[in-house]
Amino acid sequence: MILLTAVVAGLAAALLRAGWTKRRLKPLSLKLEWLVVAAFLPQLLVFHLPATRSGVPDTWAPVVLVTTQALLLVFAWANRKEPGFWALGVGLILNFTVIVLNGGLMPISPETIRHLAPDLPASAWQLGQRLGDGKDVVLLPNTTWLSWLSDRFTLPRWIPYRVAFSIGDMFIAMGAFILIWSLAGPNQSHSIIYFSEEGPKEVKQ
Repeated sequence: MILLTAVVAGLAAALLRAGWTKRRLKPLSLKLEWLVVAAFLPQLLVFHLPATRSGVPDTWAPVVLVTTQALLLVFAWANRKEPGFWALGVGLILNFTVIVLNGGLMPISPETIRHLAPDLPASAWQLGQRLGDGKDVVLLPNTTWLSWLSDRFTLPRWIPYRVAFSIGDMFIAMGAFILIWSLAGPNQSHSIIYFSEEGPKEVKQ
């Protein structure tokens, strides 16, 4: 949800910027884009699609999450020179670190669960176990490695959608916004220096 909001906001901002400066949006050209698909599809099947996620054993979930996060880290490194990828990379590293240190799933505290779903009975979750069919594991903050990196933030109550997110998620959303915003920026030019009888000259292309 946080990433989707950043993408929509970035696209809207880029369109406004392009209209204001009378430029066209530049095509997005990245390296190793197939890694995003390779990371997204397993997460879709294991954590998001109701038809498939309920049949996935809990022992598979950490393997899928850690592996797909690693693929995204490779993708971010390959595109580290592109706008916004410094933030994307930081966010992915933070999430990857807390996930690996806590058994392969993203920690979430009972307090955060109660804030997200106050009517949810305590019997619906158990300490040390995966929360439903999602990517979170229920842990107390004092038993969580780097608990400040866990899914501990929630949206204000006046927003009807309920979701928990991490500091890493915020960096990822920031990176996505910057990347899409940059599509409405000026084209990067490069210079060629050549030598003539009059001396060196620089030509911008």
